[in-house]
Parts: sequence; C-alpha cells; structure tokens
Amino acid sequence: MHIVVCMKQVPDSAQIRVHPVTNTIMRQGVPTIINPYDLFALEEALRLRDRLGGEVTVLTMGPPMAEDSLRKALTFGADRAVLLTDRAFAGSDTLATSFALAAALDKVGREFGVPPIVFTGKQTIDGDTAQVGPGIAKRLGLNQLTYVARIADLDPAAGTITVERRAEGGLQVLQTRLPVLITMLEGVNEIRRGGLDDAYRAARAQVVRWSAADAGITDLASCGLKGSPTIVKKVFAPQGRAEQVRQVPTIDRSADELAADVMAAIFQTQPALEEDLLRFAAGQ
Repeated sequence: MHIVVCMKQVPDSAQIRVHPVTNTIMRQGVPTIINPYDLFALEEALRLRDRLGGEVTVLTMGPPMAEDSLRKALTFGADRAVLLTDRAFAGSDTLATSFALAAALDKVGREFGVPPIVFTGKQTIDGDTAQVGPGIAKRLGLNQLTYVARIADLDPAAGTITVERRAEGGLQVLQTRLPVLITMLEGVNEIRRGGLDDAYRAARAQVVRWSAADAGITDLASCGLKGSPTIVKKVFAPQGRAEQVRQVPTIDRSADELAADVMAAIFQTQPALEEDLLRFAAGQ
C-alpha cells in the first residue's frame, strides 16, 4: 500500500516575533520545524505501512530549505521524500497551496503508484486554517475524513476504512471507501524515534525535487500570489491587559454567596450589562 503524507515546514511558533512598526512576522533567525500536527499524520501512516506493508512518501511545498524537514521525516522512517519548490508558489494561500499539492499528488500517483490514503495534519501552526487538506480532497475527488482520532479498521481488499472522528459533543464513527484523505488530530499517537540506520539512510537519500513544470502545472495564474484571493490585512501581537485578576474567596462560602459576588464584580465593570438584564427580566 502506498501512503502519502503531506507536511509543511513552519517557523517555530515559540520563537516568532512581530515587527513593532510593520506588524509583519519577523522570520529572520527563527528556526524552522516540521509542523507538529503533521507528525501525528506521519506516525499513523508509518504504523499502517508496518502492519500492512507498502511504502510512505512525504510531500511538501516550500522553499529549497524545506528539504531539511523532509530529511527529518526520512529519519522517522518515511521511504521517499518529494519537494515541490518553485518561485511561482511564493505567497500562496490555502487555495493556491491545495491547487499545487493536488497537482503534485497526481504526479506522485503516476510516478510511484496511486495512494489509496493521503494523510495531513489537522492544520498548521502558522496558518491555523485547516483548509488545505479538505481543499486537496475536493480537487482530487477523494473522500475526506477530518479530525480523525483513531483508525478503527482498514480493509484494503474491500476498499473500506472506518475511523473515529472527534466532534463537538462526542465521537463519531465513520466508514467510507478508499481513496481517502485523512486529517489527523494531535495527541493520538507519539512519533517514533528513528534509529541510526534511518539517520544514515536519510542523509544519503535523494530528495525528489519538482518545479511547477515538473509537476505538470501549466496554469501559473492559480499559483502563488496570483492564485491567492486571501489578503492578510494586519498581523499584530496582542497587548497585555492592565487590569489585575481578582480572586474571589471560596472558603466557608455558599454557592449563592459566591454567585452574588461574581455577578457584583461583573456588573461593576460592565454596568450596561446589568441594565440590559434588568430590562429583560422586567419584560418577561
């Protein structure tokens, strides 16, 4: 079974700073990492390969330095790495990114075998949109299973997969037919530690590099800034509040007394809310 994992190299969010004048993200000197959510997708793909056989291909779109993250994925046990890199992709939003990755996945299928399962993380830490995975699925006509917490059953012969999907208020058990795109939740597994053999293999491995032309992309107007209708108006760091947190004593206090104290504190800072509630109560 051939499984593809789409991943992204992102700046380490713990060290990102915002320029105080331009309000843009300062990326200089900020180390890059594999998007943490994508590691859960990679581990799930590796577990399926170990159980059912086959191979795992990792695919990313980014600048040439994104090869570092692909080699890191190889040290975890991935079998092949493909880097989609071209200046035409610069400035891509989620729409343009899904367009380019869908084209690359189509070529991956022709070159290395059509993957019945494509994995992504649930979202990236630099964009937080969770749109690229579903966008790829839509463009390629794949069934999509988002926010997956566990793969309960996979039957390659029957071409079916059953998963547990975390949803608001509970857990959904869903079954669909392959091929499928799955976005994995965080915390559902733990990425393995690669051994020395994997490290040596990753260092010697040849990362496949494709330009837009190599991937068969001819519509460059759908790539990069030209194909990105999203406009980021402003990026800013939230300012700290001057107000101090007030702690309400709870020892030897009844629930009614605590509720009264909390409401009094709220009405003190938001008098209009108290007036609105009184008017609402009078109208009932």
